Amino acid sequence: MIAFLGQGRMGVPMARRLAEAGHEVTTWRRGTGISPAEAVAGADLVITMLRDGDAVREVLTAALPGLRPGVTVVEMSTIGPDAVRELRALLPPEAGLVDAPVLGSVAPAAEGTLTVLAGGDVAAVREVLAVFGTVRELGPLGAGAALKLAVMSALVPAQVLLAETFAYGEAHGVDRDALAAVLAGTPLGALAGRLAAPARETRYALGLAAKDLDLAAWDGASLAAAALRRLREAEAAGLGERDLTAIAGHVGRPAAPGRAVPLNPAAVPATNGMYSHAVRVGDMLYVSGQAAFDANGDVVGEGSMAAQAECVFENLSRILADQGATFADLAFIRTYLTNMDDRVEYGRVRRKYITGTPPASTTVEVSRLFMPGLLLEVDAIVALPRR
Repeated sequence: MIAFLGQGRMGVPMARRLAEAGHEVTTWRRGTGISPAEAVAGADLVITMLRDGDAVREVLTAALPGLRPGVTVVEMSTIGPDAVRELRALLPPEAGLVDAPVLGSVAPAAEGTLTVLAGGDVAAVREVLAVFGTVRELGPLGAGAALKLAVMSALVPAQVLLAETFAYGEAHGVDRDALAAVLAGTPLGALAGRLAAPARETRYALGLAAKDLDLAAWDGASLAAAALRRLREAEAAGLGERDLTAIAGHVGRPAAPGRAVPLNPAAVPATNGMYSHAVRVGDMLYVSGQAAFDANGDVVGEGSMAAQAECVFENLSRILADQGATFADLAFIRTYLTNMDDRVEYGRVRRKYITGTPPASTTVEVSRLFMPGLLLEVDAIVALPRR
């Protein structure tokens, strides 16, 4: 028996293909009244097709009590190789794990023409995966997840670039159909055709494209980072559930005066979901209080003001760089210290980053911060360079 966890746009047609191929399939989605543990009970194979790594970890953690010994889990969401390694540690040692994200959207999922990018030992699941389309066996666990992100780091920015191309043409009186026809004869022809006539039906949600590009980000990926900013702005404009091709109608459209655009750069440890690291309004950037946390949410440099200050200013520098700014663009900075006696040590670190004429500044002592072990928190207002 196969338990298929996730019945979104991709999960529904994929589970249907398994059933049509003769497999006994149990499906699960949120709000159905049964738990993940109940859904996987008795299954020899568990397939996950969920929105992101957090959802996969949450659902598989809830499913653990129902997993039978020797079960194989095939993770088909786009979550990246680091999250795949976390799943390997989460699952029982005797459970098999294959990462197998797919290339293709809803129509190929229904037709069985997806490309399955498989990492790990696929021997036991090769025939099942073939139901979805062409299976590429790529090597060790995590190889499929890594290749998927590598591909998306090219395809998604390319579509944003083409959206800007059409916006440029429109601004200079170039006929849209003529531009699309010329682009059709280039290596970008297929993508240009999609952008020239944006899809009404969502095949690949713009919000998911932003999530995938965020996962694929790395320090040197300047083009991907710029494309991600475009997508985040489109999300803030309410296009997150629209097809990615909706970016063509968004780029080039004047932003509404005063529109707030939340920003969460991939280079800065993720928030708890209750706030954004920064919000851009026109040419002003409002940066949330930054504290010394690592990627796991643990306090960095507990007991050391120097270590925590370094972490905080590194995070600030990444947020500024994400918007093309530096510390020279700071208009205002505010520091909260749990002990004012630490201000000298804090000042040494601050002067490494803020040189020249200092910004407007406030430093206050507080009795405590929101997490035990934190010694400081810093927020800021930035006057951004004009685009």
